[in-house]
Amino acid sequence: MIVVAGEALIDLVPQGRGALAGLKPALGGGPYNTAVALGRLGSPTAFCSRTSYDAFGEALLDGLRQAGVDVSAVQRGAEPTTLAVATIDVNGSAAYSFYVEGTADRLFAVPDRLPESARAVSFGTCSLVLEPGATAYEELMRTASAQGVFTALDPNIRAGLIPDADAYRARFKSWLPSVSLLKLSEEDALWLGGTPLEWLAAGPSAVVITQGGDGLTAFTRDGAVHSVPGEVVDVVDTIGAGDTVNAALLHGLSAWDALSPDALTKLGAEGWSRLLRFAARAAAITCSRAGAEPPYASELGDL
Repeated sequence: MIVVAGEALIDLVPQGRGALAGLKPALGGGPYNTAVALGRLGSPTAFCSRTSYDAFGEALLDGLRQAGVDVSAVQRGAEPTTLAVATIDVNGSAAYSFYVEGTADRLFAVPDRLPESARAVSFGTCSLVLEPGATAYEELMRTASAQGVFTALDPNIRAGLIPDADAYRARFKSWLPSVSLLKLSEEDALWLGGTPLEWLAAGPSAVVITQGGDGLTAFTRDGAVHSVPGEVVDVVDTIGAGDTVNAALLHGLSAWDALSPDALTKLGAEGWSRLLRFAARAAAITCSRAGAEPPYASELGDL
């Protein structure tokens, strides 16, 4: 089983141009989208988070269940659901404003244990920024890594939520010894100010950088670099594309029984090319439709 740990929220997506365009609620949150994508791809998946008892919280859980995701590890609370208001630019890229004060997901507590069948845990986005939950997720990451569980991290930077950029950058570096696979966008890499070689030296066995329509590149600890081009597609928006990449990478590694740090460097050029192309196809499908709507296994074909 792959466990995805992090926030679930509601994206309010504009249905037109201008500040007063109508907003349509959509299920979202980076970790949430990753869990749904994994479920749709057919990987046994569990979600580890804290959601509200409100109507949005119920809808979020229903979306996970419909994707086949185990929600037994989800904590609940009476606080409201976090809201993210999206703005879509002419290229389909999304920017967000967040309403996070006093919301349910911020009060996540470290669970007593992970599911016994957990082979990997994925972390990222707002959940590693907003306290007190961020410290709880950080503790879960370190504990899972110490127990030999494969750990994946997508920082998915939301700069507007980070009050002290330098403190966050230092904290990010402190996570790297506990990370097996680091995935991030070009924009994230620029904001963080490091390089793949520096990050690999600190802990991860592989770093995957997404480059939008230009594709994906993987850097591995043995010094190899593997790149694939992006898939040509008419972009509606990019919401959930990076989360779909996370899911596709984890799904592929799980299918190949390669969820271990050593296995990442043993994939070789052919293995990485197949895996990255699979992730690029999956992300392209997500970009071809509105909102975070990752593909099902039947839409992608074989790895």
